[in-house]
Amino acid sequence: MTCPICEKRKAERFCPAKGEKICAVCCGREREVSIDCPSDCSYLISAHRYEDEHRRALPEDTPLLDVKVSQDVIYAHQNVLSGLAFTAAKFSASHPATTDPDVLAALQALAEAYKTLSSGIYYEKPPDASIPRELYTALAAFLNESKQPSNAHPGSPAFASPAPVKDSEVFSLLVFLYRMGLLRTNGRPRARRYVEFLRGQFPAAPELKREESRIIVP
Repeated sequence: MTCPICEKRKAERFCPAKGEKICAVCCGREREVSIDCPSDCSYLISAHRYEDEHRRALPEDTPLLDVKVSQDVIYAHQNVLSGLAFTAAKFSASHPATTDPDVLAALQALAEAYKTLSSGIYYEKPPDASIPRELYTALAAFLNESKQPSNAHPGSPAFASPAPVKDSEVFSLLVFLYRMGLLRTNGRPRARRYVEFLRGQFPAAPELKREESRIIVP
């Protein structure tokens, strides 16, 4: 049987995303690129294990790489940081097509907006694509809510900050999450390594219940 993708090599690996066998070369080349791989695919899991053992360095021209993030800010506003992560995880659970590049685009755009806000001149440029734009809006809404004075009183939301959070501190939190995503993902356009990591931080949340396996038994 010839691989249906390249139409040259022998089809040897069963691809759960395509529901048929493909060759090993196309599996490696098109994985998370043109093939929307389920997270429980054995070949994908093996590839991710290899990536974990061979971490890639971030390019020097990576956006926001020169920003210094204070650990004191991270510790002081862990609730807000968790709230941002939960918002992204909840969004991805309700929008299964969300990929790592979508989450990174939303975080970068919102961080850039807060960078200008902390300097006194607010400039906002949400992502153009629909999914990262919607996530951007969800994250911005959470931040607006978390900064309301009522959140400091008893009965406030679970992710409310015990102390008022400044715009410059929000910027640092967004940069921290953005960098974490860059280190978690593998750079492939359909990768969901960072998305899966965020969802894994809240295993008891009913909103993040995982979808049923998409693996098709050959």
